[in-house]
Amino acid sequence: MPKDVPSARKAFPLRLDPALYLALERCAAAELRSVNAQVELLLREALARRGVALADPAMPRRGRPPKAD
Repeated sequence: MPKDVPSARKAFPLRLDPALYLALERCAAAELRSVNAQVELLLREALARRGVALADPAMPRRGRPPKAD
């Protein structure tokens, strides 16, 4: 992939306080999400409260692929 084309997801290391991570795990489990998805949701909510507009996240296509003719 060329360097000027962003990948679908940006990976980076994140260090968290263990108590904060446990709280994220509990919240994620209660909402049937992964911790990663919970962190992303919370960051999007925080940015929205600050008035930072983001494009809607690209959702992967689910289900069967369309039939070829």
